[in-house]
Amino acid sequence: MKKRILNVLAGLLLAVAGNSALAAEVLGVVCETPPPEHCDLDSCGSKLGVRGNVTDPDTGRSYFLDYPCDLQEGEDVVFILNIHGAGSIGNWQRHYFPAMDLKEQYRLVVATPTAEGGISAEGTGVRVWAPAIDDVYLQNITTQVIEAFGAENIKAFWLAGHSQGGITSHRLVCTDFYKDKVDGVLSLSGGRIGTAQLVAAFGPPAADGTPPPARERSMTTGELPTCDFSHIYATGEHEIVAMPDTSPWAEKYSCDSRVHTQVVDTVKGWITDSGRAGYPVWGMAARPGTADVFTYPNCADGRVVADVNRLDKGHTEGLEPKITEQIVQLMVSAKGGKVASGSN
Repeated sequence: MKKRILNVLAGLLLAVAGNSALAAEVLGVVCETPPPEHCDLDSCGSKLGVRGNVTDPDTGRSYFLDYPCDLQEGEDVVFILNIHGAGSIGNWQRHYFPAMDLKEQYRLVVATPTAEGGISAEGTGVRVWAPAIDDVYLQNITTQVIEAFGAENIKAFWLAGHSQGGITSHRLVCTDFYKDKVDGVLSLSGGRIGTAQLVAAFGPPAADGTPPPARERSMTTGELPTCDFSHIYATGEHEIVAMPDTSPWAEKYSCDSRVHTQVVDTVKGWITDSGRAGYPVWGMAARPGTADVFTYPNCADGRVVADVNRLDKGHTEGLEPKITEQIVQLMVSAKGGKVASGSN
């Protein structure tokens, strides 16, 4: 863990080295490396309840903004809208998919919001992304970040969502607001284009730790999206029956047959659902691990299509550093430019 923290701190040296860096504040945020409210499971405590460091002036709601502290004027960045799952919160998501740790190395701007919607019509109950309550907020964040960094400087824009955040990303990507902006979707246990069947007893355990009742469950409709974007699907091995060995999205872009590699992490992720850890499908303690990475090379139009199967993992163990970096590398390698082309 000390080595990992040192790697995060190394980004601070880059910030000191820049002579003509962007203004010290963007949207009122003084850049920090390590990022603000950073923690691990043993030290997070009340930090997980912090909603962010930027306020959307229209809704009055906060979100986290993390960006390279050595960013130069006019430099290209990859913008990631990092969307949590049902019952979660923004700062947990920042640590589940910790792209913020790589913001200097890969020139990332990461915005991480928190939902206000609920499972009831009144917006109460378990926190979820509800269109009537949350869609305008997400649009406002997107607009605010693009304007702050300059549309011409957005090399690519990705929606990244865990669980219901992935479902939300799939719902949003081809809507009128996003279809000409979003270059890619990263679905973190939030459904695959070309369904990966969930196990029958998918879901959180009961209070006594027993599995939920078995029933048929799905996070996607099976219908192909109607707009163009890259797609990466990552899941825990215990969540699905099996990873499909073909992809209709890869077929759409005439990609080559899939190529298999493995990523081995010797360091655990930052976070897990500690209150319900113990049922392998939902997730155990955060720990090191191995991931199978399946890429479909040479896709038309520079698209990226890939699947990531995290072995012996479930729904909530935070991503480890090397698999996080592998996913980010895939994201930044994909064709972008929708936002920038719209600024001309």
